[in-house]
Amino acid sequence: QVQLVESGGGLVQAGGSLRLSCAASGSIFSVNAMGWYRQAPGKQREVVATITSGGATNYADSVKGRFTISRDNAKNTVFLQMNSLKPEDTAVYYCNADVARRQWLKSVNYWGQGTQVTVSS
Repeated sequence: QVQLVESGGGLVQAGGSLRLSCAASGSIFSVNAMGWYRQAPGKQREVVATITSGGATNYADSVKGRFTISRDNAKNTVFLQMNSLKPEDTAVYYCNADVARRQWLKSVNYWGQGTQVTVSS
């Protein structure tokens, strides 16, 4: 089994910063693409940022220039540094990863349990 455990959410004032972390653990051969998604009340889950195992990144237009995704491949961990936070960034943030549990096996997509980020105005 594979678990994704997020940490780092919380309450922050507009203009502030937070750093989210997500560690993958369990029966893992390799972790491929990782990413962060978010879901605000009454809205669909949306992609925030993704990163490949080689370090290539993609960002939603709404967070470009404010958020930075990075990863530590040795620790199977992905980070999201969030700066200049806005009230509209308020959401539950979910970690996502494509994990191969054995060599030659197809990757399976996993989700974390989510961490709340609240930005007050």
